[in-house]
Amino acid sequence: MFSTLRNAWKIPDLRKKILFTLAMIVIFRLGSNIVVPGVNLDALDQQLAAYEQAAANGTEGITAMVSLMTGGAFTKLAVFALGIGPYITASIIINLLTMAIPYFENLAKEGEAGRRKMATYTRFGTVILALIQSVALVNTMFRGYFVDPLTGISSLNIWSGSLAVLVLTAGTALLMYLGEKINEHGIGNGISIFIFSGIIARIPNDVSTMIAGVLDKSDSTVNIGSFIGFIVIAFFIIIGVIYINQGQRRIPVQYAKRVVGRKMYGGQSSHIPLKVNQTGVIPVIFAMSIIMIPQTIGQFLAADNGFRIFVEKYFAYTHPVYMILSAITIIAFTFFYTAVTFNPVEVANNMKKNGGYIPGIRPGKPTSDYLMKTLNRLTWVGAFFLAFIATVPNVLIAVLHLQFRFGGTALLIAVGVSIEIAKQLEAQLVMRHYNGFLSK
Repeated sequence: MFSTLRNAWKIPDLRKKILFTLAMIVIFRLGSNIVVPGVNLDALDQQLAAYEQAAANGTEGITAMVSLMTGGAFTKLAVFALGIGPYITASIIINLLTMAIPYFENLAKEGEAGRRKMATYTRFGTVILALIQSVALVNTMFRGYFVDPLTGISSLNIWSGSLAVLVLTAGTALLMYLGEKINEHGIGNGISIFIFSGIIARIPNDVSTMIAGVLDKSDSTVNIGSFIGFIVIAFFIIIGVIYINQGQRRIPVQYAKRVVGRKMYGGQSSHIPLKVNQTGVIPVIFAMSIIMIPQTIGQFLAADNGFRIFVEKYFAYTHPVYMILSAITIIAFTFFYTAVTFNPVEVANNMKKNGGYIPGIRPGKPTSDYLMKTLNRLTWVGAFFLAFIATVPNVLIAVLHLQFRFGGTALLIAVGVSIEIAKQLEAQLVMRHYNGFLSK
């Protein structure tokens, strides 16, 4: 990967793309540390200390996952506190509508024009969801942040609340805009890049917290052996993530020969690459957004409410209930997103139009059935792989009693996005260094 970056840096066009992406990341990190106007900094420091204590006890709840996706901006009530979560949720809703409502299904089939309309609906949905979430959070979870420093009385009113809601909503809209600009002028997927940078930004603090816990002699449940064991297992998990993400099943395709006038076309052999992990880290991100819904609802209820107590207890990221639900959700979204991104019927029809066929398989419906059967088998492997990798580090953290929040989900996203960026850079390098026969 480092050689790829070094080679890409030598090409002016790719260097501009890399610098543009880095500039967007810098803006993201700045916005993740600028506190919303009207927040009492002393109250903020007290709340951050409470979150750190909850993290040490493994009861951080919703703040653990939201902070993961926002790079810590959520607990600080920064400008980008909502992160890109509303955009992800809006994207999920639009994708579901394409499978349920004929209008959106037709838009998905209209090509570039349809995609632009769907992107517009997604943007509007993002702003609406961000507005609703910011109003709810400012009036519930973050209400204690607005305190008059002199009297100690709550300073939250219609004006300070409206300003906070406006800033939080605008922060999400800005992140969505910056993510789209990365897609156009940068390297990688903008949404994944922001989540990736937020995860990486948390690593130094998490590592120092874990080392401090290991060196703490008062806790006999943690020792150097468990720390080294976790590092070794994490290393092999990273290797497994890379190996599975690179794995693919190549379906051979043969094109029949056609004579047009005096020229002969076709006769070539090709293949359809079906990846074991066809969806990348998208199902993991989607699953995180869905599984946070009960925790979000619980935050709006009274502290002694039964539903909130249940959620806070069983939805901690090291609790078996949370890990099982997370694994099931990841598997479900893997199949859902695979169905959205790969259509065997459309691929089979395109092959038939171009005179292509899979050796031993008749064109048309038998080809689409064969592709569907093969894809389902690979998707089962990829889905269980994603669920396993997302769960195992959390199990290790719980069993070894390590104070480390860089769990399986974060590991999957970090490694997966790194591989995607490296692949995109390599593809750009190949495209720019390719020499045709006319240049010889």
